[in-house]
Amino acid sequence: MDRRQLLATGAALAVAAPVRAKGKAMKSSILDGHDAMGLADLVKTRQVAPTELLEAAIARAEALNPRFNFMAQKHYDYARAAIAKGLPQGPFTGVPWLLKDLNTYIAGELTEGGSRFYKGYRAAVTSELVRRYEKAGLVIFGKTTTPEFGLTGTTENKLTGDTHNPWNPDHIAGGSSGGAAAAVAAGVIPAAHATDGGGSIRIPAACCGLFGMKPSRGRIPMGPVRTEGWGGLSCHHAVTHSVRDSAALMDATHGLELGARYAAPEPEGGSFLVNVGRDPGKLRIALMIAPFAGSPVDPEVAAATEAAAKLCEGLGHHVEVAAPKIDVAATGQASFVLIASAIAADIEDRAKLLGITPGPDVLEPITLGFHGYGKTLCVAGGGCHHGTIHGAL
Repeated sequence: MDRRQLLATGAALAVAAPVRAKGKAMKSSILDGHDAMGLADLVKTRQVAPTELLEAAIARAEALNPRFNFMAQKHYDYARAAIAKGLPQGPFTGVPWLLKDLNTYIAGELTEGGSRFYKGYRAAVTSELVRRYEKAGLVIFGKTTTPEFGLTGTTENKLTGDTHNPWNPDHIAGGSSGGAAAAVAAGVIPAAHATDGGGSIRIPAACCGLFGMKPSRGRIPMGPVRTEGWGGLSCHHAVTHSVRDSAALMDATHGLELGARYAAPEPEGGSFLVNVGRDPGKLRIALMIAPFAGSPVDPEVAAATEAAAKLCEGLGHHVEVAAPKIDVAATGQASFVLIASAIAADIEDRAKLLGITPGPDVLEPITLGFHGYGKTLCVAGGGCHHGTIHGAL
């Protein structure tokens, strides 16, 4: 199989309807058989109308959410009003879209971050990323589930409940962008917004059979509420079926925002999408099977990784076993300090605003653990500074 055949096969698999939980098949929809760029092309060529795509996505979300629990907020009227007003002409005009319910705001709409501590919170401003999504023509009709503050690798919380994997509801969908991954894997939409600090795009993408890439810090805007998360560890992007969707979404959203602390380099040739189909030449690829921390690896996972390496070799690339040397303990401690102090700052600010004491009635055990440790750091360091939380893993 040459590279062109590989890409063609991947594209075909990417748009296949993936709803297979316990052998149940979903009724066919105009959403099936297309990635986000494919749906946009249907709108552009007037084969379907944005309202048709939106109502199909809403119908599928309503049908599947009781099984998989991926919807945190429903912004159906907001989406219908956006279409009625007239959509901008962009690369994704008319394509239905879901935001992760964490640090991504629409003025006046609910954003609760998977936390009872933020229950009922309505944003005062609209995120720059949301503006760029809407400028690209995406139609936002809801927000997806997340663990509280995006802190864990599985999407469960006491506000919205547990999110399940569409391939097998007895399995986790990953986290913290588990709701996004479940919605995409279930076939509600072909791509969705996600965030990643310590694996929150990559973990659910792996769990749900999707493409997920964490971009460089400063690549995608996070403001105006805050212009970085967890000292630059947390980044925004998406989970998708197709690689080209991921690249095109990055083209539509990347770049400096007002108040940005740093910027990522421009893509070669000025476009990520252009580079998706470009022959990369012969690449040097490092194969790493053993985790830095020495955790055991399931033999099936190891075999799949090695098979991917052999495929790359077959495509003409150089593959060798290699890994950087990292002080795992020091890195873990530094990350814990960074995240805990950020969480403490956010919780303390919110507690003062609400006039309540943070406790188990409004926060979950892992969050309280981070909060307690973070407060000791803030006292030792002369006070916590808001602006690096909340989320996401």
